[in-house]
Amino acid sequence: MSRGPSSEPAHEAAGATAGRGLERAAQVLRSVPQRVGAHMGGLYLLSDDRQLLELVMTFGAARQFTRPWQHVGMTVPIPVADATRSGRIVWVGGAEEMARRYPRVAVAMPYAFCLAAVPLVLGSTTYGVLFLLWPAAHPPELPPHEREELDGLARGLAGILAEAARAGAPIRPGPVPVVAENRSADPLATMPARLPGGLCDIDLDGRLAAVTRTAAELLGEPVEKLLGARPWSVLRWLRDPVYEYHYRAAVIGGQPTSFVALRPPDRWLSFRLFPDASGVTVQIVAADIARPDGQGERPAERTVHTRPGALYHLLHLASALTEAISVQDVVTMVSEQILPAFGGQAVAVLMAEGGRLRIAGHRGYPPGLVDQFDGTSLSESTPGVQASTNPVPAFFETRAELERLYPDRHETQDGMAAWAYLPLVTSRRLIGTCVLAFAEPHRFDTEERAVLTSLGGLIAQALDRARLYDTKLVLAHGLQESLLPRALPAVPSLEISARYLPGTEDMDVGGDFYDLIRVGPDSVAVVIGDVQGHNVNAAALMGQVRTAIRAFAAADADPSTVLTRTNRLLADLDTALLASCTYFCVDLTRREAWLANAGHPVPLLYGPDGRARALEPLTGVVLNVDPAAEYPQIRIDLPIGTTLVLYTDGLIDAPGTDPDQAVAGLIATLARHGREPLDRLADALLARADHRTDDIALLLVRSVPR
Repeated sequence: MSRGPSSEPAHEAAGATAGRGLERAAQVLRSVPQRVGAHMGGLYLLSDDRQLLELVMTFGAARQFTRPWQHVGMTVPIPVADATRSGRIVWVGGAEEMARRYPRVAVAMPYAFCLAAVPLVLGSTTYGVLFLLWPAAHPPELPPHEREELDGLARGLAGILAEAARAGAPIRPGPVPVVAENRSADPLATMPARLPGGLCDIDLDGRLAAVTRTAAELLGEPVEKLLGARPWSVLRWLRDPVYEYHYRAAVIGGQPTSFVALRPPDRWLSFRLFPDASGVTVQIVAADIARPDGQGERPAERTVHTRPGALYHLLHLASALTEAISVQDVVTMVSEQILPAFGGQAVAVLMAEGGRLRIAGHRGYPPGLVDQFDGTSLSESTPGVQASTNPVPAFFETRAELERLYPDRHETQDGMAAWAYLPLVTSRRLIGTCVLAFAEPHRFDTEERAVLTSLGGLIAQALDRARLYDTKLVLAHGLQESLLPRALPAVPSLEISARYLPGTEDMDVGGDFYDLIRVGPDSVAVVIGDVQGHNVNAAALMGQVRTAIRAFAAADADPSTVLTRTNRLLADLDTALLASCTYFCVDLTRREAWLANAGHPVPLLYGPDGRARALEPLTGVVLNVDPAAEYPQIRIDLPIGTTLVLYTDGLIDAPGTDPDQAVAGLIATLARHGREPLDRLADALLARADHRTDDIALLLVRSVPR
């Protein structure tokens, strides 16, 4: 696409301004530990439609902790949403208060900490919210001096956000939140400040960033193998969920914790974890465990804490799955939350449908490996078929164990060495199975089997909801497509391009429509409109309006008459829904058009001289407001090279954007790309609506030689 001479410098200047604003916000967050003593926090901003809080930046928090909370609905009962709605600081003074006031947060984060959610307000504008976490040792009441400091932090951040918005470069969330780290470039420089000795440093992503030689010797692996890996992934004897639980408890709670673990065959190690806003320092020493028989004894602490570790993963997945929308979302969450906890390598979800085994989703397998088993007959004897037709979990700790039962070729010829087949049962229906695969032989003890079986029930419920959503989405889109013209007729002297984009925030059908109608040998009607609402009623009324306009147009009525009659028809239908519409009647011989408008966004025109402008018809009220309303019409010339741009309000009504400015932006885009082919012009116009929340219909008409 071509660009105007000043577009790239302006874009670069806006990007630089946004970057400066983001860095200034990061500086404020990096100052938080020194100013108020909080060890973790983040910055949420309201989405353009002000229905979501979107996580823009964090400090002291790894992506794995914030992923379930990256997008928060304004109606969700959690502290950040409450603070944003009320405009007041929300303070939660400990785990008991969190469980009482915000049980959803307490389930997903079962740790001891204090929390403050501080709205970012400047004047009459609310930009978002700052949330901060303190260790549980913090007083249960927020001291006045800390409240004053929080107010100062909020004013500073709100000022930065407002300044960036005024400069035309508002701070917006990226694909993942920015981490405002407050640490030295060398992790070893920060470790002694936490605790001297033979140490490891774990970064905010749970990976070993530094390991001393002494620590490596105790762990029994070279430093090179340990660096960059998560301890519970690289060390098989730390793969019990209890050990990762202790790490998460230290990070979220902001307080030191400890545990002991047996390094095979007989060496007990004590781990002490010391967290701060930049990571966790781990001190590892040999544990002095009493061994009366001289052979070593498993401490009672090890057995007691296994259940909370497993329970953590059960609760965390339950919380995460509430956010899953599609089947692939479910597969992704299982692979991210469960596989690392139990040392798994891959996951697949199998469904029994129409007498065949279907692969609903998978992750962790080589490309194409799992898909070749899609469509396996349910009459075959394979572990996948058996698990998808029998609600009994199956665990195979080695390949030899599996091949004793299934000696023939089966879908687990995947290079794996152990498998767990978890039945997916919901509402007493077996809907499939979830397969967890392990790269090495894996022992499933009694507790682990019980936890995995329980996880199967959670996965089944989420999967059932996801399938219902997918089905409803297909039906909604099918209905929408059936109500729009499959193809517009070819018309001599005109080039035509039409686009329809559904809204991104929900899956309901909308009321946007467009049409091109032959009304005579040398005339054609061009129509675009929008029925209020996003539901079946709006879609049904849209179909009636489109049919009525076609009927009135066929009677060779002028635009004013067509809209007047359509308005009266809507009044007779006794519906409360409103509709806007623009109607052109184009004379192909004279190359002119008559235009009438019923409360619809103004059409745009690009002339042969390269000038783009908005047409200014005498706009009537929207349809179905006043049964006696009239709709005046105007005449416009359409010489060869003229392009008309008709669109619905989804293209200009982005939340937080002034409609007049949005129209001016469309005109500027039309001026730059008006001579390009219509498909490219449509792409350029729609590119302005990448954060749309409403449906968009776009109809382009160009006058060309016969």
